[in-house]
Formats: sequence, C-alpha cells, structure tokens
Amino acid sequence: MKKIKNKKKVNQLRIIGGQWRGRKLSFADGEGLRPTLDRVRETLFNWLQNDIAGANCLDLFTGSGALGFEALSRNADNVVMIDKNPYAIQMIKSNLTLLNTHKAQILQMDAENYLNSFNGDKLSQTFDIVFLDPPFNKQLISLFCGLLEQSNCLSDKASIYIELEKNTSLPNLPKHWTVAKEKKAGQLSYYLIQVNQHSLHS
Repeated sequence: MKKIKNKKKVNQLRIIGGQWRGRKLSFADGEGLRPTLDRVRETLFNWLQNDIAGANCLDLFTGSGALGFEALSRNADNVVMIDKNPYAIQMIKSNLTLLNTHKAQILQMDAENYLNSFNGDKLSQTFDIVFLDPPFNKQLISLFCGLLEQSNCLSDKASIYIELEKNTSLPNLPKHWTVAKEKKAGQLSYYLIQVNQHSLHS
C-alpha cells in the first residue's frame, strides 16, 4: 500500500548560536518571506558579538523571526518583532512560547505605520540594533532609512543591519550613518550600518 505524502510543506529555520543553538523552529509561508541564510546570520552576529548582549532590538519585517530569535538566543535584552502577516505573527508567538521567553514584543502591523507612530518624539528607551530586511524588489530600503532617521527611535550609537538584492545599490544614507561592514552571499548583499548621533553636535 502506497504511503500518502503530506502535501503541506513544513518550513524550518535553525538557530545558529547562543543559548538555543541548534534549535529548529517552524515558520509560516508568505509572499516575500525568506529567512536570512544561516551563513549570513552567522556573519552578522559575529559582527554584533560585542553589542548584542543587553541590546534593545527592532526587527521591522520579522517574517520567520530568524533574526529576532537569533538576537534573543544571544542575550539581547528585548526584541520588538513587527510583521503585518497574521499567520507569521501567530507562528512567532508559538515559537516564543516553545522557547519560554518573555523578552519579545510582537506587533501585527505595518512597519511604516509603526515608525510613523513615534511622531519624531525621543523615546525613553531607544533601539540599539535594527534589523531592516524588507521584501525584495520593492525599493523599501531608502524609505525605511529615512523613517528610522525621522522617528528618533535610534540610540546614539545604533547599528542597523540592511539586506537587499545583490544587484541593487545601497541608497544614500543620512550623513551621520556609515557603512561599517558589508558582504555578498548568493543573490543578496548585506551591510552593517553604524549610526553616530553625536557627530551632529560635534
């Protein structure tokens, strides 16, 4: 008797390092949803190794939650994870329960609306690390760099991770943002941007 194959695809990601190293988590299907590659995450968190512990992080297009979970695994103090896909949010909440952590704030909303909600007011708690990995081919990087700059939600020396299509140029950045690290992998390019708010007053 033939076995009937389960047609429902199970998507999984693996946490690369930290307290949950090797743990596998399921994530939802969705348009443009592509977890950051293992080797890219490994490089990124090597770049951030001296900054991630105790950091307040923002994952603007969290999708599978890969970057947010990796940050939490490596002792980030808090991660705000944002996505407008209700199923993606539901899966992330399930995974947080599985990992038994309460260090994440999950918001089902549009990332642009989230940043606009600050109205430029300086927050009591700003973000030390921002993960900016929007869907490809939608020219969103320039828009969200501007929104992050205007929102006043960044700490004085924040780091911003940007991931985009390999053949797409990094847009012009605010004058006190500098590219600290950059690399290519497969069909993508990725960057670590250093923000220095103090340079505005020097």
